[in-house]
Amino acid sequence: MVMTMGKFNDRRILVTGAAGFIGFHTAEQLLQAGASVLGVDNFTPYYDVSLKERRTDILSQHPGYSLARISIGDRPALAAAWRDFAPDTVIHFAAQAGVRYSIEEPEPYIDTNITGTFNLLELARHHPVRHFLAASTSSVYGANTQMPFAETQRTQTPMSLYAATKGATELIGHSYSHLYGIPTTFFRFFTVYGPWGRPDMALFKFAKAMLSGDPIDVYNNGEMARDFTYIDDLVAALIALADVVPGTTPVAGDTLSPVAPFRVVNIGGGKPTPLMDYIAALEAALGIEAKKNLLPMQPGDVLATEASPDLLRTLIGSVPTTSVVDGVRAFVDWYRSHHG
Repeated sequence: MVMTMGKFNDRRILVTGAAGFIGFHTAEQLLQAGASVLGVDNFTPYYDVSLKERRTDILSQHPGYSLARISIGDRPALAAAWRDFAPDTVIHFAAQAGVRYSIEEPEPYIDTNITGTFNLLELARHHPVRHFLAASTSSVYGANTQMPFAETQRTQTPMSLYAATKGATELIGHSYSHLYGIPTTFFRFFTVYGPWGRPDMALFKFAKAMLSGDPIDVYNNGEMARDFTYIDDLVAALIALADVVPGTTPVAGDTLSPVAPFRVVNIGGGKPTPLMDYIAALEAALGIEAKKNLLPMQPGDVLATEASPDLLRTLIGSVPTTSVVDGVRAFVDWYRSHHG
């Protein structure tokens, strides 16, 4: 989906986590479509901050972009930035990411993912917006084994604290939507990858290791599968969802709440790829055969993910379609141009 120039003229959109991988791409597309964007990011050193600074340099070239270097956990600073900007829409990505890191360092997940989201919802309560959109994750499906994952499945069996905090924000978001009439959409991401990705994610780590001649760690002996979602597909879908404001009339297969203008929706193509095929696509793009360090399953991980894309298709008329081969090649082109 290509953004129509001027589609978001006169829109004022607050994007949290704007220096992050998905927030950066989303903010850039909104700016190109004519929106004024306030990015909120505290540049946490969870990974190399210089990557966040380079993303920010690109966004800062747009006259419609402004940045608040604050934490969403800092309620007074967040409230001041909100009041000065007066957003009509919020797209909330800021979070402490990482399944395995949530086992090692749980506290930031409570402080950022839960308390930070609460602070934003409190502001939306007192300063109403047209639409409050927030990132969740496929990890909320946890121990579910019925594929594909449909938004109507129970999500009470999280396998990590990260997943638990994301599930909690969905519940908190629903309560605020019900109590205060905030039109709210939570979108569940499925293994997003592509240019400007996070260094802690598999594709980035694999490429770095392979180009250095080091082995890559392959968990569960490679017997895993993921519904990989290319970044451009994901951003196009969630920007389209920004104009699909939950109301009172459900569509076929909807998750629209019976008591609130609230829904959850998967953003995924519904085509899981075996991990070894994903690695093979990277090997082909780099022209290097990976040395594989086969390891057992990691705590908190799941064997497979697969999105049901039916609701997304109904709401916006399309679903992610970029193949892993094409998406991985685009990532490698970016990696080589930025890292040598």
